[in-house]
Amino acid sequence: MNNSTQLINWNGTTCVRLQAGGYEALIAYEIGSNVIRLRDNTNGVEFFRFDPDNSADVIRNSPEVWGLPTLYLPNRFADGVLKTSDNEYHLPVNEGAPYFNHIHGFIHKRVHEVVEHGADSNCAWVKTRYVYDENDEFFQYLPVRFVAEYTFTLSENGMDQDIKFTNVSDKVLPMSLASHTAIKAPFVDGGKESDIRLTVPAGRRCELNERWLPTERTKSLTMYDLEYKTGSKCPVLQDINNDMYTGETAELDHEKFHGIIAEDLASGKKLCYQVSDEYMFWIIWNDGGFNHYFCPEPMTAMINAANLSLSGEASGKREIKPGEEFTAHQRFFTKL
Repeated sequence: MNNSTQLINWNGTTCVRLQAGGYEALIAYEIGSNVIRLRDNTNGVEFFRFDPDNSADVIRNSPEVWGLPTLYLPNRFADGVLKTSDNEYHLPVNEGAPYFNHIHGFIHKRVHEVVEHGADSNCAWVKTRYVYDENDEFFQYLPVRFVAEYTFTLSENGMDQDIKFTNVSDKVLPMSLASHTAIKAPFVDGGKESDIRLTVPAGRRCELNERWLPTERTKSLTMYDLEYKTGSKCPVLQDINNDMYTGETAELDHEKFHGIIAEDLASGKKLCYQVSDEYMFWIIWNDGGFNHYFCPEPMTAMINAANLSLSGEASGKREIKPGEEFTAHQRFFTKL
């Protein structure tokens, strides 16, 4: 198959379809640059939660639980408050009783633009962009201009995602980024959910209170937690609700690997999800466990990090100065 890109209409939204190295991806740039599909056609691996019969509106109505949505201001901010070194912002409280938090931000719901797409003998790629300014309805809550740029590259090595945020305002830009990665269960063609095992490089468990906010305490791993570290955790067919950990480095083929691995025991096929060092935490959630997907979510910062008393080194809290950039990287690939 020749490497290629093309604009297609997928059930009501325009997407860029990438094909390269035996992989295929659909980038729904009109829905927050969500990778609504990533498939390894050679090995029969469907990475993300995807339904070919979905309308685009189904994804627009719940963009957090399909494909690979990138969240800016992810997870929860208590009472909608977001503190920075030069300001205090009050975000809309969109998570009701008993939580009363702001959750998940806005950029994954916006219409992004395609900057370029193309292919050569090595790969296929698309670059997308979102310019955040006074034209966004969220600007009334967070009046800090920025430009978000995403590059998706498909090759025989899988899919790479590069993210860059540039602060184009005169104030600091609070930076917290996460992917609400919805992995299909089972992800191998003809596989069984009961055969899935998930490995997460869990360091310490982050204690959360009844509002799903950090208490600022971490705990040693219990036998339950160690199932992630040893790769014996089945991430579906049981309720997993916000298991949050500091991230460490694992191994893959005797080399250091910063990411998670999902394995299908019957076939030995592995879905590998590698992230850059900016992603310091993992949170695992599976929507009750019986909806045929699970979410290992990498986060650059703790939930509510901007409001915690912890240092930036401990919480991941970051601020981007005017004119400066923040970058992060993720990669998805199959191993046999």
